[in-house]
Amino acid sequence: MKKISLLTAAAVMSVAFTGIAKAADLPQRPAYKAAPIAAPMMYNWSGFYLGINGGYGWSNQCIDITAINGIGGVFAEGCNSKGGGIIGGQLGYRWQAGQLVYGLEAQGDWANIRNTRISAQDPTRTYKSTLAGLGLFTAQLGYAANEALFYVKGGGAVGSQDFAIIDNVSGTGLAFANRTRWGGVVGVGFEYGFSPNWTAGIEYDYLWRVNESNTFLTPSLGRITSITANTKTDASLLALRLNYKFGY
Repeated sequence: MKKISLLTAAAVMSVAFTGIAKAADLPQRPAYKAAPIAAPMMYNWSGFYLGINGGYGWSNQCIDITAINGIGGVFAEGCNSKGGGIIGGQLGYRWQAGQLVYGLEAQGDWANIRNTRISAQDPTRTYKSTLAGLGLFTAQLGYAANEALFYVKGGGAVGSQDFAIIDNVSGTGLAFANRTRWGGVVGVGFEYGFSPNWTAGIEYDYLWRVNESNTFLTPSLGRITSITANTKTDASLLALRLNYKFGY
């Protein structure tokens, strides 16, 4: 009996070792790894861009008469606010560092922001001014949330402004002047990239200028040959923008 048991155990061990040897000769199963999750593509705000803008502007203008025929005196004509349309274009360049976006931009607009008031000193006359053209030269600082960009801007502004004194009885102009004036501008905007190259947005800008003295020659007023006035003009602009961004 002991002999038979030993033979049986030896046979079992032989089969086991044979199975282990065959298993060792089998090719190894390839190791499978889960595919890495692709990181979401970040919108690229860097590069040159060119675009158009259009909207509406409001002008607040104050006038004080400081001299008539060169003789000093202060006659307050008060302030008045009126509005009109703007349309133009812009070009610029942006640099992106992470979620921060830096930029420089130049913008030019045709404007028709008219402001009129009847003289407080002489109701037969009307003072009229027209902000006819605007130029903005600004730096930008923005925060990008992928396709969305929030930014602030600031810099210099230049405006072409026409002045006139109108006779209310005849409707004729008594005096005219044109000035190109510099001031400052600050603004805030939102822009969205709806394709790799196209963006659309909305922007608000506030323009201001310090007081400036102007002398109007008025030969049509008979004995009044000149009027000197201090003028101050502020403007607010709200515009929609569409830009094409070069590159990707």
